[in-house]
Amino acid sequence: MSVTPPGEARPQTADPHRWWGLVIIALAQLMVVLDATIVNIALPSAQRELGMSDGNRQWVITAYTLAFGGLLLLGGRVADLVGRKRTFVIGLIGFAGASALGGAAVGPGMLFGARALQGVFAALLAPSALSLLTTTFTDPKERGKAFGIYGALAGSGSAIGFIVGGLLTEYLDWRWCLYVNVPIAAVAVFGALALLHDRPGHAGARLDVPGAVLGCGGLVAIVYGFSEAQPRGWTDPLVLGLLGGGVALLAVFVWWQTRAPMPLLPLHIIRDRDRAGCFLTMGLAVIGMFGLFLFMTYYLQGILQYSPVRTGLAFLPLTVAIVIGSTQISARLLSRVQPRMLMAPGMVLAAGGMLLLTRMTVDSSYTTDILPALILMGLGMGLTFMPVFSTATAGVAPQDSGVTSATVNTSQQVGGSIGTALLNTIATTSSSAYIAAHLSNPARKAQVVAEGTVHGYTVAIWWAAGIMLLAGVVAATMVTAKPPPKQGAHARQAVPESVA
Repeated sequence: MSVTPPGEARPQTADPHRWWGLVIIALAQLMVVLDATIVNIALPSAQRELGMSDGNRQWVITAYTLAFGGLLLLGGRVADLVGRKRTFVIGLIGFAGASALGGAAVGPGMLFGARALQGVFAALLAPSALSLLTTTFTDPKERGKAFGIYGALAGSGSAIGFIVGGLLTEYLDWRWCLYVNVPIAAVAVFGALALLHDRPGHAGARLDVPGAVLGCGGLVAIVYGFSEAQPRGWTDPLVLGLLGGGVALLAVFVWWQTRAPMPLLPLHIIRDRDRAGCFLTMGLAVIGMFGLFLFMTYYLQGILQYSPVRTGLAFLPLTVAIVIGSTQISARLLSRVQPRMLMAPGMVLAAGGMLLLTRMTVDSSYTTDILPALILMGLGMGLTFMPVFSTATAGVAPQDSGVTSATVNTSQQVGGSIGTALLNTIATTSSSAYIAAHLSNPARKAQVVAEGTVHGYTVAIWWAAGIMLLAGVVAATMVTAKPPPKQGAHARQAVPESVA
């Protein structure tokens, strides 16, 4: 019988159901990630049925990402305090209820509120899922496989959302883009109760309420400010006030965390160079990726006249490439090379795919012009996501695993929100300037508008490619972690080789 070394959580015996538990964790994470994009293709149908204005329709997306990104740190700390499995189940049940409410929406306000409520429960669900994964797979060999699967889902979930959203919208109804979460969550709840194990939360511990208000308020203000930059402009007083106020709140939050008796975000987590590099790499990478999803959706439907289903399926090669890059390349190499040797080349590869897309025109072919770029993007993101998740959560004390997991997810959600607002503003401005400069013949108005729209997309994609390259520089210079240790004697006792 193996003896538990001091400080380790559960090393004596490998959980015989841990791989089925991974299925449940991955299912929940996939639901949370794809819900950020599944309603994109359904949005025109929902807008017509519920009578949303063009100015308000963005809140179907923004309400979710605001609540999700702004409350993730609090959700991570709740998972540490009350128990990860309990928080996981509560998050699943609440997410299903909010989804059903949104599917039954009779007006825009009801849908916006339901989407925000989804974000609240996603903020509980996502960090508890990742921390359960972290504490379930402690053996280095199995950990690489588990994080490869998790990273593939985290990276491809948004693209899968487009495919599922297109199918549900075209063949059923836009409301099923929300109703579909109910049976998925039900399966995950029963699976979690039967298969997942966790120690109880820290009795007697308290939430850092001032830290929660300052940190969540700052993040919400910044994400809200970026989302409002598109319709209002970057110099609008409200936008500047939100961004400045958000930065000020976060500065006060950092100051308070040095004095709080039980801080919401222990600063030693972000002082660690490797973790800080992973958080920043993730945020920058997702800025470019979410911008790509936005532009390609409008390009395929608006310029190439694809149907919702065909648009969703057009993203399938990207999804497959992410899965291959994560599970077949990164997961196999992470034990042999430094994480940055995967992350930095991955970002360069993804940037290369972006640069290919800068050549697209109103007459581009999907097969020859779009498909190669999507494959390069997917492989690059797959190479990056898996080592980011694994490195950011490695070596974290059990009581901090929830908040560390939440910080990874926060960088992902906030990066996506910033990317959507920033790149869309760049695209819109560039398109308007192009159309104004070239619209000399009224008979060519439709052609000039289409060309101007694509020009705006390509300008924004140039910016996205630059941000991807910056992510590669961050990964190469900040993440200095060595490869995870090989399976040692203790791990061999804890985990039978036949299972691995």
